[in-house]
Amino acid sequence: MRRDYTLRMPRPSSTKKAHAQLSIDDARRIVIRAQGLALTADRPKTVAEVLRRTGAVQLDTISVLARSHELVAYARLGAIPRATVEAGYWAEPAVAFEYVAHANCIIPIEDYPWFAFRRDHLAARSWPSFANSPVLTEIRARLRDGPITTTEAGGARKTAGWWNWSEAKQAIELMCARGDVVCTMRRGWKRVYDLPERAIPADLLTRRPTVEESYAHLVKQAARALGVGTARDIANYYMLLTSYVGRGLERKRLFDEAMASSGLEQVEVEGWDDPAFAHADALKARAPRAFRTTLISPFDSLVWAEPRVGGGPLRARTLRLFGYDMLFEPYVPKEKRVHGYFTMPVLAGGRIVGHVDPAREGKTLVARNVDLHDPSAVEDMAIALREAAAWVGCDAVRVDRVQPRSVAAELKRALG
Repeated sequence: MRRDYTLRMPRPSSTKKAHAQLSIDDARRIVIRAQGLALTADRPKTVAEVLRRTGAVQLDTISVLARSHELVAYARLGAIPRATVEAGYWAEPAVAFEYVAHANCIIPIEDYPWFAFRRDHLAARSWPSFANSPVLTEIRARLRDGPITTTEAGGARKTAGWWNWSEAKQAIELMCARGDVVCTMRRGWKRVYDLPERAIPADLLTRRPTVEESYAHLVKQAARALGVGTARDIANYYMLLTSYVGRGLERKRLFDEAMASSGLEQVEVEGWDDPAFAHADALKARAPRAFRTTLISPFDSLVWAEPRVGGGPLRARTLRLFGYDMLFEPYVPKEKRVHGYFTMPVLAGGRIVGHVDPAREGKTLVARNVDLHDPSAVEDMAIALREAAAWVGCDAVRVDRVQPRSVAAELKRALG
């Protein structure tokens, strides 16, 4: 049976402590400001500030207009040069490292100690296939001479195919998971691996917070990045309850204790069945009045996926916040897709006003499938498409299919 996700007003209780009540509009404003997408004085101005504001930027191999980590920066900073975006993530000395946060993510370098518990936990697990592997010895020997790519370690794949990794690739990724090596740089999308003692500042490398301290820190940081969220939202931000990166840890106890000591304020959000939590500063901040109008990557932390609950949507938080049941269909056969290959929500006025499946044909940005949730947001869609086209070097925008069809001509006129 499909769960009913219809928005409902919270019921007041006379037996429980009264909590602040937020309308769904208030919750959206808080979230968008926390994510750095509101046009306020404290909005991020650089890629480094975007990274610190969000706490983690998810990586993915799919590249349509650009790769997702570029799109995350673009959504907040506008049409800054793409080379500037890349340099903002991968620099020398290191400003960030790659590791499992929400998924495989770019994480600010100052957060390196807070993931030691995850590295230690993975290092302690048994890896029988690599117990006596000469590949590990060979990679360590190569690393003595300096950083290496997977190609330099022996090649990434045995044959064609996404996950048909070579033994060298499996070994170096295992070493990265365990903290034996670290990735703080990419060259032409290739990971560059180095020894932690060369790549990580000494003061960060020697800090060893306990797992309890790490959970407490990550819970607070997740809540700050989310703005307002349920306990499940907060746990999902850094996968604090996810078994494959925490099997054997007392995940539930660690998370519950971190939430109890977090100092977050419990609030009731219009239509949410579960209680929510927010940092006191987020509740005190003046509500933003202006927001970015922009395309949003499906891997953006504003809308990213989460573990399913029963038959619920993969992006239940996005549905609760924006009333948008977002589909992600790159791996769905083309003839069965509903929205398209790489559907991107369009943010405008603090709402998701539509979505688009974009592509590039030479110097033309092609909006293959445009869906306006709000038919009055034609100009917002046009602004988002024009800016994205200019950013990726396109000088024209072509629209193929528009829903509702009644606004198709108006959108094409707005695009010029």
